[in-house]
Amino acid sequence: MTDWYRDKKILLAVSGGIAAYKAAELTRLLIKQGAQVRVMMTQAAQAFIPAKTLAILSQNPVLTDASWQRDGDTVDHVAWANWANLILVVPATANLIGKIAQGLADDVVSTTIMASRADKVLAPAMNDGMWASPALQRNISQLKADDWLIIDPVTGFLAEGYEGTGRLADLNDIVNQLPIRLLARVDNILKDKQVVITAGGTQEALDPVRYLTNRSSGKMGYALAEAAAERGAQVILIATVKRPVPYGVKLIKVSDTQSMLGAVESYLPGASVFIAAAAVSDFRPVQLAKNKIKKMPGQTSWQLALTLNPDILATVGQAKKPQQVVVGFAAETQNLADNAQKKLASKGADMIVANDVSDQAAGFNSNDNAVILFIKNQSPQTVALADKLVIARKIIDQTMALLASKVLE
Repeated sequence: MTDWYRDKKILLAVSGGIAAYKAAELTRLLIKQGAQVRVMMTQAAQAFIPAKTLAILSQNPVLTDASWQRDGDTVDHVAWANWANLILVVPATANLIGKIAQGLADDVVSTTIMASRADKVLAPAMNDGMWASPALQRNISQLKADDWLIIDPVTGFLAEGYEGTGRLADLNDIVNQLPIRLLARVDNILKDKQVVITAGGTQEALDPVRYLTNRSSGKMGYALAEAAAERGAQVILIATVKRPVPYGVKLIKVSDTQSMLGAVESYLPGASVFIAAAAVSDFRPVQLAKNKIKKMPGQTSWQLALTLNPDILATVGQAKKPQQVVVGFAAETQNLADNAQKKLASKGADMIVANDVSDQAAGFNSNDNAVILFIKNQSPQTVALADKLVIARKIIDQTMALLASKVLE
């Protein structure tokens, strides 16, 4: 789980569409992520969901036209605008979109939005005909030009009783993509570059039922994909395991080492960075049985003939272009530093990320990791135990530094 929401001050603006009832669940999701949430509502929104519901869930009073117009010693729309780090308009109706795009401020929601310098995001929800209308699309284009982030509606079952494009995006998708898309706006050397990452343990088939594999969960590779996506990279994740895919990441599902190598080689020519985070089997069975291998009567042992698999990291390291960065992993149970240094020298990698997988707090299937970064002509860098996404961001930061040094060469 990303830590981006922790202590984030989010002002949720709810406008008057049938999807307004979803603001209750969205408020809960944001608070569960660690955010502080306040809610403001248009008059029309209150016809779909009571302000009291959102006040209880957010544990804050709700700003409405009625409360805004009461006498007091504060200018509420300015105070709330200054409080927020992020304004999130969900759902955004065609009417409110039009107001914001044209610079109108005739109620508490539109006035507060205009007064705020916070990041601004909206998720439209409406009938498919309204979403497709030229006027609405002109307003969306204007908001994008004004630096709004738009979470497009999806195709689904609409309130009118048929399938169409205009349905509010899934709330979990909204929560998951927001941090990545906002972080990816920042210019850096990885932005718009292609990054290829492998993840998970390969599966070398013995027969139609069994395969040889290892204990890799793929969590580190997926975390690296998310961290690279946060930097605005075009991420290709080649994985043997299926986990929730970070926003903007293209997943290529493979099973064994040979299929993983084939996928890597197909994307490598356009890549600026390759990160080999997968736990690849060194050997595979010499023969793949067409049918399930059966135990014979009286059999007490079984000899399995294996042959060497291709070395994906070494293959890429030897074929890399001068300005490509190649990063490998060394999952070790002993002699970590010696083995990592040998791997750095022999594989053609620019960096080796070494970790002790015998440590239950940081090994396979753990949500945390602790690593040492080995880079040519540099002292090893120790990254202390932390969540794998935190570790992944450190690895991506160092990868960006290596990429920058190659660009300058």
